[in-house]
Amino acid sequence: QAQLVESGGGFVQPGGSLRLSCVASGSARDFTVIGWFRQVPGKEREGGSGITRYESPPYYADSVKGRFTIVRDNSKRTVFLQMYALELEDTTIYLCAALFWPFSAPRWSQAVFYDYWGQGTQFTVSS
Repeated sequence: QAQLVESGGGFVQPGGSLRLSCVASGSARDFTVIGWFRQVPGKEREGGSGITRYESPPYYADSVKGRFTIVRDNSKRTVFLQMYALELEDTTIYLCAALFWPFSAPRWSQAVFYDYWGQGTQFTVSS
């Protein structure tokens, strides 16, 4: 059974930092790409960042580029999203998702191509 479990949400002040974790187990362990998506009520899931299991550059949405860093630990089947300089507008639920082959770079940010999803972790940026 494939499973993705996120953790690391909580409360943080504007300008603060937070690290989210996504642990893949079961068949999700063989992911090609792990993506982090924002879930804003009433809107489609928006890709924030993605990383392949290979030695290739990660992907970032323009809104987080320079503020977020995504890294993976293949041995632990874990992907981390380190977030810096958080803004009020970053408040949302973040979900991680696993995508399997075939994969092409433009797909990383498109939720429809992902096969498995975690339940999400909420974090709030507030003063």
